[in-house]
Amino acid sequence: MLSSRRQRVLEALIEEYVAYAQPVGSRTLVDRYELGVSPATVRNELSVLEGEGYLRSPHTSSGRIPTDIGYRALVDDLLKREYGEEALLPVFDELRHAAAEADGLMDKVSEALSHLTDSLSVVLAPSVIGARVKQVSLVSMSARCALVVVVTDDGQVFNRSVDFASDVDAGDLAAVQNAINAAIAGRSVVDMKASAPTGSGVLSGALGRTILDEIVICLHQEDSARLHSLGLSSLLRKPEFSRTSFALPLLQVLEDDTVLMRLFDRSDALDDVSVSIGSENGDEAFSGVSVVAAPYGSGPSQGIVAVIGPTRMNYSNVIKAVRSAKRALQDL
Repeated sequence: MLSSRRQRVLEALIEEYVAYAQPVGSRTLVDRYELGVSPATVRNELSVLEGEGYLRSPHTSSGRIPTDIGYRALVDDLLKREYGEEALLPVFDELRHAAAEADGLMDKVSEALSHLTDSLSVVLAPSVIGARVKQVSLVSMSARCALVVVVTDDGQVFNRSVDFASDVDAGDLAAVQNAINAAIAGRSVVDMKASAPTGSGVLSGALGRTILDEIVICLHQEDSARLHSLGLSSLLRKPEFSRTSFALPLLQVLEDDTVLMRLFDRSDALDDVSVSIGSENGDEAFSGVSVVAAPYGSGPSQGIVAVIGPTRMNYSNVIKAVRSAKRALQDL
């Protein structure tokens, strides 16, 4: 654990580096920040911080820049601090009161987040994968085609057409529909599919398994379509991504919505803001960015609000913005 003085020197260096994206020397810290110690003490503290892995020197005789470990020390300290109502940004509450519908609110929140943080903002609507299903209807369109209609407990309706390799009798289709609705009883289709009988029951037959698979695919597609993101150009304008060799892998990954869905795996969501820095993201393409994210809503259908920016981001401001956005979206 860092001493209070060493923590202050580290915070000052990160603040300077975030502002100017240039290595920071001891003279700059002494001149611009009231650290209350001599230049020699600052130089010594910087040397210790570098030796312990919080800072690094990109070039010989240059100043120092933070490492992922250095940013982590700052972020952990920020996340431990208490934030009252006065620390939340009122703009998001104003958006909540003005939005006429959920999708409109998510678009506005994403837009505001991108503007306030000058980074990529992402809002994932509450997942429908784990939603409790109220009713499933199977409508025969022809001998080899049916329409699957799924109604969730909260009133959402989804549908998907299914093509069969051979003719399907309307009576068999009705039997599968009745079996699915009898088995649901307020459960999610995913849970029901995982515990479907393996014997000779209707749901264990080829038609039953096909319908269950198609329902899951339908809900996965709905999840993919419920992602609201904005600000990729702002992210790529940062000096860290000026080199094509560094920006291109990130751009290719971010253009794939399924990657973003995996990045914000709801099973790992915490009750409050979480921050993943650089190498902590587990993907080489994300080694130069940090992800500040928070879940909203409740139960298995939580959504995610997040900001993706360079590791050289103003963590205090971004955490505050994500917390404020989370509250605006909480009742969705």
